[in-house]
Amino acid sequence: MEIICKNCNKIFKGHYCNNCGQTAETHKINAHFLWHDIQHGLLHFDEGIPYSLKQLFTRPGHSIREFIEGKRVKHFKPLSLVAVLGALYGFLCHYYEINIFANTNDDGIDLSDYNEWMAAHFSWVTIATIPIYTIGTFIVFRKQGYNFFEFFVLNTFKASQRLFVQILTFPILLYLSSKNHVEKFSTMTYIIGVILTFWTNIQFFNKMSKTKAFLLTLLSHIIFLTCFLLIVAIVLVLSGKMTD
Repeated sequence: MEIICKNCNKIFKGHYCNNCGQTAETHKINAHFLWHDIQHGLLHFDEGIPYSLKQLFTRPGHSIREFIEGKRVKHFKPLSLVAVLGALYGFLCHYYEINIFANTNDDGIDLSDYNEWMAAHFSWVTIATIPIYTIGTFIVFRKQGYNFFEFFVLNTFKASQRLFVQILTFPILLYLSSKNHVEKFSTMTYIIGVILTFWTNIQFFNKMSKTKAFLLTLLSHIIFLTCFLLIVAIVLVLSGKMTD
């Protein structure tokens, strides 16, 4: 049966227009249509965020490897997932006035504005750290057949793991914040994040032994910490020169 596309007026057969991709079935705009649009367009709710998060906490390495190899329909886009989760966590910190860092450091410098900036840009700060993680992963696992950008996707999904852990454990942060022990929360979530990284990598690099994957992951994390501390030191030196 031939169909005239309501979008470009071309004649086609099947479920989608061969010229513009418009679906053959166009439903009347009503409450059901709007709810369906919210699910698929805004949240991709039925198969997007919940599906990706479930996979990241049940079979993380396998699901990320499958995504890189082309099994992507059900997943929420990795960078978008980080942006959504980071924005949610930043909003929670802002709404409940959580200071990610102490208001003053050892030099007596007021960090309240910095805390506010971190809360407002938490997703972008998280995304900015992904290339640093990827440097270590690429150096250590470069012989496994993946390019830098595929390793970037791997580390993007791992960033979503860490963010979701922070969101789930936010009530603990609220409690510790009231006791001025935010650093304990940071330590706890850091340890959980490291454990998730090892678990994910051992699954992802399934063509090598678990012991080798574990040791190489440890090395890649050391490289990340070295690069991160080096960048922080450079930023502090430059900011110190700017204030002099």
